[in-house]
This record gives sequence, structure tokens and C-alpha cells, in this order.
Amino acid sequence: MSQDTPVSGHERIETSNFLMIVLILLVVAVGGLVEIVPLFFQRSTTEPTAGLKPYEALQLVGRDVYVREGCYNCHSQMIRPLQAETLRYGHYSTAGEFVYDRPFQWGSKRTGPDLHRVGGKYSDEWHRIHLEGPRDVVPESNMPAYTWLSRAAIDPVSVPARLTAMQRLGVPYTDAEIAASAEAVKGKTEMDAVIAYLQSLGTLVK
Repeated sequence: MSQDTPVSGHERIETSNFLMIVLILLVVAVGGLVEIVPLFFQRSTTEPTAGLKPYEALQLVGRDVYVREGCYNCHSQMIRPLQAETLRYGHYSTAGEFVYDRPFQWGSKRTGPDLHRVGGKYSDEWHRIHLEGPRDVVPESNMPAYTWLSRAAIDPVSVPARLTAMQRLGVPYTDAEIAASAEAVKGKTEMDAVIAYLQSLGTLVK
């Protein structure tokens, strides 16, 4: 190409790393806004499922322990609307069921089964045995044992602050519920809390 030949816009973009990066970021940003922003205005994604209530104090502590122990790395909490999923786990997950979840526990990896509909599926004692010795109830399980949860007492003083933080994020806890939360977990262990959390999952939609 001679020195006088004009450079096309396409060629200018391809030969400039900076310009290419800026335009890629612009396209991704616009695409993301177009996909995500409308969801904030759809009632199906912003309104809670009928009967949905914020986690009780013990359940909220259990959710925090679940996150702390990294359970979401092996267990998703989102059942896709596919026949293979619904036959195994139950009704597919709906956005309204997660309105009060901060953060969401959807996940994408399943070393273990999806847990979104596990609430009420097993007894409290089954969960206790499973958490203390997974292979006692599921011989092929590769899940580690969480024996220390039975020995770890919940600090009641820390619980009102947890509910207050969720309240500031938009979860409709009342001041009375926050004030009573410390008493609600008194004498409970982290094992009790995790089981209470698991038993609350996905029970509204049959």
C-alpha cells in the first residue's frame, strides 16, 4: 500500500490496541446494560414469591456459616427449567424466591447435588449425621466432615448486627426482630444453624 493510500476505519481499529480495548469495553458495557437493567423493572424478578419471609436469626447465621465454609463451591442453589433438572431436584428455581438473599447462592458447579429444594427432604438428624460423617449416609460421597460445627457455639452478641446489615440492604427485618435475634440463637451451635438454613431452602414452591 502506498503512503498516500487512506487508512480505513476498520484498519485503524485493528492496528490500535488502545482503541480496540476501549471499543470492546464499550460494547460489553452496553450489552450488559441492555441485558441486566430491564430485570430491575420486571415484577417477576423484584417481587418476592408469595409467602416468602426473610431468614430467621438462626437460619441467617446458618447461611453465613454455609458461605464461610465454601459450600457454594460444590453445591449450586439454582434448578434450571430442564426436564433432567426438575425430575431430579424438583420445581425449577424462580427469581422471586431469592429476593431476600444477600448474596445469592446460585452457583454453577455441582460436585454435590443442587440444594435449592433440600428443605424438608430429610430430617434434622439426617443432616446432622451427614455433616458429621457424610459417608455414613452416602457411601460414595467425597464431601469432607464438618464435625467442629457441633462444638462451635454461636455468639448471640454478633447476631443483631447481621440482621441490621441485611436490613440496610433492603431485607424487611423489623427493629423488634433484630432486638430479639440474640435471644433466638442463645445456646445454639453452628451445626443447629446450618441445619436450620438447609431446612428453609426452596420450601415455598412445590
